[in-house]
Order: sequence, then structure tokens, then C-alpha cells
Amino acid sequence: MTNHRMLLALTLVWLAGLAVSGWQPFDRATWVMEVAPALIALPLLWVTAGRFPFTRLALALIAVHGLVLMLGGTYTYARVPIGFAAQDLLGLARNPYDRLGHFMQGFVPAIVLRELLIRLGGLRPGKLLMVLVLACCLAVSATYELIEFGAAQTMGQGAEAFLGTQGDMWDTQWDMLMCLIGAACALVLLTRVHDQQIGAL
Repeated sequence: MTNHRMLLALTLVWLAGLAVSGWQPFDRATWVMEVAPALIALPLLWVTAGRFPFTRLALALIAVHGLVLMLGGTYTYARVPIGFAAQDLLGLARNPYDRLGHFMQGFVPAIVLRELLIRLGGLRPGKLLMVLVLACCLAVSATYELIEFGAAQTMGQGAEAFLGTQGDMWDTQWDMLMCLIGAACALVLLTRVHDQQIGAL
């Protein structure tokens, strides 16, 4: 499948996902905030597709990440049913879907940022690139936590569904750690295939 066809497939899947997830979300304001990254990313992907087509790997990961956001937006991260199933199965104290969301917040941007740094920044694959990607992913995570902080200050008690802390005082730190772990996993698991696809472009 060509990159253009993958982008078209991503668009159709996301439009369907947005329609389903936005039909009757638990909280409309929370849904808007949770799916906002996908709403911003989709037009950007199309605007830049001619000059900077992403690899198929990057597009596939972006597509999956968007669906994770939409599912979290529908129920709020603390109430996603599959998270409750995992909580019961593993005997956890909280719904772990939020942890998955923050893992993906590192896993997917790691590949996207890596591609940007190689193709636009002229960096070569290696240790320096890995360190920069990890640092950028942490910066993205910290920025998102600051956005959550701003939402909490603005919305007051109404921000609880968006924050999804589930009573954990260390939720912010766990979120950033999961992002870092996700980014590291992506670099370890996907660097070789990513380099092959970048070379093919």
C-alpha cells in the first residue's frame, strides 16, 4: 500500500472512529480535549503529504494512536471497559487504560520525531539521535501534563474526567515515566524497520 493510500485509509478509519466515539461520550468537553490531537494531526498530515510523506510505519502508528485517543475520549480514560477487564484480570488498584495512553504518547511520537530529525534535521541514526528523541518525547509529555494542569485550574472539579488521576498523587510522574518507557520500546523494537522505510523514500 502506498503512503497516500495509507493516509486515505487512516482518514476514513479516523472519521468513523470520531463518529462512533463522539456519538454519546461520557462527557462532551472531555471528549473534545481527548480527541483534539487527532483533529489537529489529520489536516496537518494532508497539508504536508505532498512535500513530506511519512513512512508507512509512522502512519500506521499514528492511526493506532488516534484510535486509542478516541476510545479514551468516549468513556474517559478512567472508565474504559477494556481497562476494567485488565484491572480485574491483573488485580490492579486502578483502571490501567490511562497508562496505556501515556505509553502510546511516547511510543508513537518517538518514531514520528525520529523521522523528522533524520529527514529534516539531517541527523544520522545513532546514540545522539536516540537521546534527542527520548528528550523530545519527555518534553511532549511534560507539555501535556502542563495542559492538564491548566485545564484543572480553569475547569476546577470538572477537569477530573480529563485528568484521570483516579486518586493517585503520583499520576503525573507515572504518566511521564510511561511515556519514556513507550519511547524507549519504540526505538528498541522499530529502529531497524524504520531505517529501511526511510531509506526506501
